[in-house]
Amino acid sequence: MGGSLFERLGGLAAIESVIDDFVGRCAADDRINTKFARSDVARLRKSLVDQVCEAGGGPCTYAGRGMKETHDGMGVTAGEFDALVEDLVATLGQFQVPQAEQDELLGLLGPMRGDIVEVESAETGTALLDTYQPAAPLQA
Repeated sequence: MGGSLFERLGGLAAIESVIDDFVGRCAADDRINTKFARSDVARLRKSLVDQVCEAGGGPCTYAGRGMKETHDGMGVTAGEFDALVEDLVATLGQFQVPQAEQDELLGLLGPMRGDIVEVESAETGTALLDTYQPAAPLQA
């Protein structure tokens, strides 16, 4: 099937459905949910939708902070990054996203690892550091 990754994923509505499931899955995952304790869920959702849409060649523009700035001081471990990827793979499987599109999407995530992971440890469920400054909530 031709077209951009955005088109092959099913467009904006499909990406929004996948991100909604993914955000819920992360919130329920004790291995990583402490890292989202002070995140504005509406901003997180919009940022993820915009990122996937734009990276996939869609009409969206990601206007959030860079990955390094966003995750600076969170103390994200390698194990937590891997757990998040597992949650994304589970969501993509639930939505029956074909393997080629899964691989392409995960290939876009891989290079971000160095800007997200601050602790090379398999540990998960670590506390969010008190000094972490999340992005401001979305304005209505």
